[in-house]
This record gives sequence, C-alpha cells and structure tokens, in this order.
Amino acid sequence: MIELKDVHKSFGRVEVLKGITASVQKGEVVCIIGPSGSGKSTILRCINGLESYDRGEIGIEGLKVDRDAPSIVNIRTQVSMVFQRFNLFPHRTALENVIEGPLFVKKEPRAQAFERGRALLARVGLAEKADVHPPQLSGGQQQRVAIARALAMQPKAILFDEPTSALDPELVGEVLNVMQRLASEGMTMVIVTHEIAFAREVADRLIFMRDGVVVEEGPARQVIDNPQEAATRAFLSHFHRTGALPPATTAS
Repeated sequence: MIELKDVHKSFGRVEVLKGITASVQKGEVVCIIGPSGSGKSTILRCINGLESYDRGEIGIEGLKVDRDAPSIVNIRTQVSMVFQRFNLFPHRTALENVIEGPLFVKKEPRAQAFERGRALLARVGLAEKADVHPPQLSGGQQQRVAIARALAMQPKAILFDEPTSALDPELVGEVLNVMQRLASEGMTMVIVTHEIAFAREVADRLIFMRDGVVVEEGPARQVIDNPQEAATRAFLSHFHRTGALPPATTAS
C-alpha cells in the first residue's frame, strides 16, 4: 500500500532522511521507533505530502506522492494523519471537528455526515461528548476525537505521529486502547511512538531509526526481544531499565 524508495530530505544543510527504503502492506501495523531527531515524524509528513522530499520516491497504491500535484488532495483523503497536539478547532464541537472533512472535502450530505460522525464518536467512547468543545475535554479525549476525525474520511491507512506524547501518563491507555481496536479490525497503520510495550503487542513490524537511516527492521517482537544491532540494543535498554518494557520471558 505504501512504498518508500531511497527517500532523502534535508532542512537547509541538515539531512534528516538519508535514503529511506521501506514498505507497508494493506492491513499491516508498522511502528517506527528511535531517538528524537532521527527523522521518524518527517517520514510520516512526507508520506502524507505535508512535507516535500528531495530525492527518491513515495507511492500510495502505485500513485506517486507529490506535494505540488493535484493528486495530493486525493492521497490525503485516503491516508489520514493523527498528530501529537490534536490540531482540533477549539471553536467547534467534537462532532463538528469530526465531520469537517466529510462535509467540506468529500462533500457528503450533511445528515449523513452528522450520523456517521456520531457513530464514530461512539466508536472511540465519546458518544456523550459530541456537543462539547475541545477545551472542555481532557487530552486523551481530544486525541480520541482526532482519531474519530481521521476515521471520518474513511481512509485506507492512518499515520500516527507520537499520538500519546502530549498526554498525561494516566490518559495514555485510553488512546492506545482505541488504536489497538483499530489494529484488530485490520486498519493499515504507521505509528511513530515511544510506547515500546504497545508496539511489541500491536505492531506486525518494527522499524528502528537513528540519524536519518533505518538501522534495523523486522517482526516487532523479534526486534524488541532480540535486537541484532548495537544501536537498537542501546536504545531499548532504557525501556528495560525503567520497567517500561517487561523482559521477553515474562511478557505475554
């Protein structure tokens, strides 16, 4: 579904992506992990056409991603994105945020958009919050509204850019639970995350990045439980030391 071939991206003189080659199959959940500044979020923004890339090629079901091409609008309706900071309109209710895209981008009939919007809010556990404005919601609730908004476009895939990094620890679980349900339903997802235990349980494949390159990739449990590269082992050791990642012998 998603394919990257030798993708390069620089900001000024800083090369952020140094030849990324990777692919995501339909129905697959791929988590991207790595230290800050390794280029993880930039990959997502290039896939969605929010950033241009300098060299290489990105394709969505065979259609080349080109930020300046008219086809980018179609690509963005097929590949939704959930951001760190929710990006909700504070002056619109939760329901109005969810139906914004279907109404104004896909030109859905208003009654249909409202009905489906309410169903999506119920799907993420927020049926009773449809008429509430984002500032009156917790961070976890706002992120769940953002996920409902992404689903409202009926995408073929969803990109998640560290969706729990802006949340208080006690709110992380409610967002991860929604994402886990989406994975079990077969949604294609690419997730940049520091929630390593979540990645171990939910992801089909894991990509570990550092300094703009893919250092290691493979089945999620295999990479996390038995990393082959020294840089991967060093990165994951922090999560073992802090207890954020249980030992493989005791984890389910």
